[in-house]
This record gives sequence, C-alpha cells and structure tokens, in this order.
Amino acid sequence: MSQQRFQRRVTDLLADADVRIDGDRPWDLQVHDPHFYARVLGQGSLGLGESYMDGWWDAESLDGLLFHLLQARLEQRVHGAGELWDALRARLLNLQNRNRSREVGERHYDLGNDLYAAMLGRRLVYSCGYWTQADGRVLEGLDAAQEAKLDLTCRKLRLQPGMRVLDIGCGWGEALKFAAERYGVSGVGITISKEQADYARELCAGLPVEIRLQDYRELHEPFDAALSIGMFEHVGVKNYRGYFEVAHRCLPPGALFLLHTIGTNRSVNHTDPWIARYIFPNSMLPSTAQIAQAVEGLFVIEDWHNFGTDYDRTLQAWRDNVEHAWPPDPRYDERFRRMWRFYLSASMATFRTRNSQLWQVVLSNGGVKGGYLAPR
Repeated sequence: MSQQRFQRRVTDLLADADVRIDGDRPWDLQVHDPHFYARVLGQGSLGLGESYMDGWWDAESLDGLLFHLLQARLEQRVHGAGELWDALRARLLNLQNRNRSREVGERHYDLGNDLYAAMLGRRLVYSCGYWTQADGRVLEGLDAAQEAKLDLTCRKLRLQPGMRVLDIGCGWGEALKFAAERYGVSGVGITISKEQADYARELCAGLPVEIRLQDYRELHEPFDAALSIGMFEHVGVKNYRGYFEVAHRCLPPGALFLLHTIGTNRSVNHTDPWIARYIFPNSMLPSTAQIAQAVEGLFVIEDWHNFGTDYDRTLQAWRDNVEHAWPPDPRYDERFRRMWRFYLSASMATFRTRNSQLWQVVLSNGGVKGGYLAPR
C-alpha cells in the first residue's frame, strides 16, 4: 500500500470520529511525520501512542482528540499484530503470578516519589477523588476531593476506635494514616513497591500502622475490616478468586471489605498494548461479571457505588499539577513527558466516554445483620 493510500485510509477513519488532519479545532490532529499513517494502521493503539511519544503528531487538546477516537470506537476497527500476541499470552500464562506481580511496582510505582508528589497534590493518593457529594455539591480542589474519598471509605467500613484494619495495596500509606488519625484504628498496609513502602513508613511514623513489602497472597492473619484502593487492577482474572479468598480468610463473620477499583464494561483478560508496555505491565481492568463470579460463595455484595465520572476531573487535576511542575527531576526527558501526558489524556478519554468506571464495592463476610446502608 502506498503512502498516499495509508494517508487516505487514516483520513477516512478520522473523519468518522469528526477529526481532521491539520485542522484548526482543538481536537484535530497535526501530523509532523508522514510515516505516522502506516505506523498507526500497522500497530493500532501501540503505534498511536508511540508515534506521539516520538513527536510525529500533536493535538492542542490531546484528551479531546482521544475522546473523539474512543467515542467513534476506532480502537475496535484498527488492530496491531501485537494485540493478538498480548491476548494469546494472557490466555496461556498467568501474567500476575508471584514472580511477575512485582514488575509493575518496579517499573511504575518506583519511578520516583518526586514525580508522584508533583502530580498527586498534598496527599499522595493515586486513585479517583470523590468530587460530587451526595447532596449534589461539587468540591473545589484535588486535596478536598481526595480527603472526601478517604472519609467516605472509612464511613462505608464503619470504622471504630480500636479496630485493626488491613489495606491491600496501601500505596504511600495515606489511607491508613487518615483512618488511624481520624477514626482511631490500627492497621497493616502491604505494597509491592519499595519506594512506596519506604515513604509510607516515614509518613505513618508514630501511628499504630505497620507497612510491609509483601504480596497479598502471603497474608494469613485476622483483621476487623479491610480495604483495597486502586490495587485490584493489577491482580488479573486468573487470580481474582484467590484474591478474595485471602480477604475472606482474614475477616471474621460480618466484617466489611471495601474494594475500590477501576472497571470496564466488558470482560477481558488483558489490557491495551500501549498501557501494558509503558504504564502498567501485566494489568487488566475487571468487569462486573468477573468480580461477581469471584466473590460468589465468599462475600455478600452489600453496596456497589459508581462515581467514574469523577475520575476525569481527578486526572485533569493531576495533569495540570505535573505540567506546571515539569520537570520534577532531570531524569524525565521530553519523551517521558509526552508518554505521561498521553497516559493521563487517554485515561481522561476512557472515563469521559464511560468506557471505564470507578467502583467502590462493599462486601461483607456472611452478610450484615439487619442489612447495610452505605453512606454517600
């Protein structure tokens, strides 16, 4: 196929998404290298992301462009060969087994606390804020939205002074710190990121909080309640049942477990090729069906809360923060900056199109006597 035919094919596809080559609208695509057309047709989303990292194209509103592409479902019409390999590999292998589970910690979460401190705001909480309150109010500011999310989590778990709480995938320790200071609990947080563990231990110094560098499968001890915020996306469908079995064996009858996770509208067994290569290796998003099947016979589903539209606003705040502070460290070059911008913008687009959701699922071991009413 000639270069002209590649360009014509891409132009026609983009027209279906109301995107023009070298147009003057914010979401139009500005092409700087003519090899872009063959690359994106041959490699799909991987070629689109990598060619942006390489400076082959731009858009004034990157999230706006990606929103238009997803809204038109172009990702379902252009597939790279790598996608077929990823799907086969995920089907044959357990990409999130004990040996592979630490890879995402080393490659993503250990990038450097300076990057995350620049992006995440006053609290290093790397998950969706709770911006829109139950009474319809919209909070102003990322820090307020993250504090509201942490408080909502504690209230849903009905935390009381003296309770011992487990945080599976504790990140930089903010949730346990908040729960210990505001609700008088003690707790254990586990993470597979050394950078996170070191920071969390310092953050929680003086509090009844223990931070461990540990895989969730190694847990064999009792707790009064448990939570997991933004970690389930790394568990993988082959391990969902085992993950909930761990939570179940750590909780007494009637105890609550809150799962906070990004979710997708259909069941899959692997993630987008570009995301897998550059952002979250061996990750995947769960569906409602996969979660429900994995908890069957272990937990009662007491509440399922979707506030995924709040993630778009959270991601916009993260992007504004990191762009304003760039570079947080000389190690991050221009290609890394474009990679990170593409990651945040693509994530905005998935939530804006409602292709991705954010769920807080409250589970109980055997059911709450008299029923459960979740706060909002």
